[in-house]
Amino acid sequence: MENHKLCIQALGCFFLLSIIPTLSIALTDREAASIARRQLLTFGKHHHGLIPNHDVDTDIDIKLTFGNRRLKKAYIALQALKKAIYSDPLDTTANWVGAKVCEYNGVFCALALDNSNDTVVAGIDLNHADIAGYLPVEMGFLTDMALFHINSNRFCGIIPKSMESLELMHEFDISNNRFVGGFPSVVISWPNVKYVDLRYNNFEGALPPEIFQKELDALFLNDNRFESGIPETIGHSTVSVVTFANNKFNGCIPHSIGKMKNLNEIVFANNELGGCLPSEIGSLVDATVFDASSNGFVGSLPTTLSGMKKVESLVLANNKFTGYVAEDVCRLPCLENLAISSNYFTGEAKGCSSGERKDIAVDDGSNCLAGRENQKASSVCSPVTSKPVDCRKDKCAGGGLASPSPSTKSPPSKTPQSPSKPSATTPNRPPNPFRTGERTPHAPPPPVKSPPPPPPMHSPPPPNRPNSPNPFRTGELTPHAPPPPVKSPPPPPPMHSPPPPPPPMHSPPPPNRPSLNSPNPFRTGELTTGELTPHAPPPPVKSPPPPPPPMHSPPPPPPPMHSPPPPNRPSLNSPNPFRTVCITTTTNFPRLLSATKASV
Repeated sequence: MENHKLCIQALGCFFLLSIIPTLSIALTDREAASIARRQLLTFGKHHHGLIPNHDVDTDIDIKLTFGNRRLKKAYIALQALKKAIYSDPLDTTANWVGAKVCEYNGVFCALALDNSNDTVVAGIDLNHADIAGYLPVEMGFLTDMALFHINSNRFCGIIPKSMESLELMHEFDISNNRFVGGFPSVVISWPNVKYVDLRYNNFEGALPPEIFQKELDALFLNDNRFESGIPETIGHSTVSVVTFANNKFNGCIPHSIGKMKNLNEIVFANNELGGCLPSEIGSLVDATVFDASSNGFVGSLPTTLSGMKKVESLVLANNKFTGYVAEDVCRLPCLENLAISSNYFTGEAKGCSSGERKDIAVDDGSNCLAGRENQKASSVCSPVTSKPVDCRKDKCAGGGLASPSPSTKSPPSKTPQSPSKPSATTPNRPPNPFRTGERTPHAPPPPVKSPPPPPPMHSPPPPNRPNSPNPFRTGELTPHAPPPPVKSPPPPPPMHSPPPPPPPMHSPPPPNRPSLNSPNPFRTGELTTGELTPHAPPPPVKSPPPPPPPMHSPPPPPPPMHSPPPPNRPSLNSPNPFRTVCITTTTNFPRLLSATKASV
């Protein structure tokens, strides 16, 4: 029965490959099916994807001498991975030969945390290599690995359960591949993981509530096939950035959202969420990006929105909101982009009008604003505005009515009552949700005595999938346009406690497809092939804090390297989201806001 379940999951890769075109070198149906079959055969041989008990259980012929047992096990894992590769058009793994695994392309080593005499494999970075293959069970031998970056490749199949043994994992970026199955449970088992990027795959099913109880800094879930409610445990999350865009999440936004004290940016765009917005959203006092566009939200806007004093981009377009947009929402002190188009608003304060505001980007088209151009026809407005939802009675807002089942998105307006060009006074500049350099980063971690890490490869953002809405647009949204990309903030400064994970290596951003602008994950040091050590985070634009004195204790937890967000989709030029008067970050990461298009 277990084999049958694994077969269905892995073969899902084959069926998806046959219907999803990509810009990388395409696999034929026969090739894709072969990759999935090969992984299933190895799972059957190794107890359903669990790690072999002994080195001799593997098919790797070992007649070499290694510096220590850990390097020998790393050699087994890397040779198994090379054997699992179906296509390597850039010959990235061509030099994966012999016992000197620290000289392999994309493999980085450091001194072991528990034994300074042993060199171990601390990270793998194969971003943008266009490799087709699967992950073998022997990956579980890489128990010293803290960083695993394979974004923008053509890996297929499922994540093997054997990877639960990678307890030092700090950054896990498998975005922009063709993985299938449920949410990878191995992530829940890792005690030290901080950065999880699953974007642009085909994961499906429900989110485990436990994921929001991990001490994560960034969680990217957008552009998969998740289909469930958002767990109430989200209120326990420590993330500063989380993206749910372009899935099939349904139901209400949990009331516990107001307890997310570290939150800077959250994107719900293009799902099936509904009901009224919960008033607890006003408790997100440090949030700078809030995007709930392209869902089925109803009712009037909560008055508590005026509590979001640091919000720079407020994107509520393409829903079924009704009522009046108040002045205190449009006059939020840090607001730079307000998108309320394609709703059913019947009135707005003068400070909300796109014709009145020159200081911010406002998109209020395709509503039911009387006497205004570019609005819905009265025949379209009347059925909705004549029966507005009372949010005092709506469960999603804390009332008594039942919460919505998967909601029906608001259809974009096709024929405005008085068709005309949008006002030329509306600036075309959505905020850039990931900008570096204008916030004061935390102090860099204390240096260690190990050799410098290898330099990262700078790869373009991940590709654009056909007909996939842009999950991160925060500018002038048209009915079908989702919001702009969100970037992940850097991890917290290391603690001087028990041995932390090995220093991470910073991986390059994924490949550029006509899609989202990919954030440049936070590089915290230069990597050089060989041994790696953590480096201090990038200095802020203004007076960076001095680094702490060097410690002679075990190496601190590696500052994670944030792999760039996915594809660059057609988005608007963004305004400068950071005003000195408004932003004072207290989160673990400096927030990145960048909407410039990356080139391949």
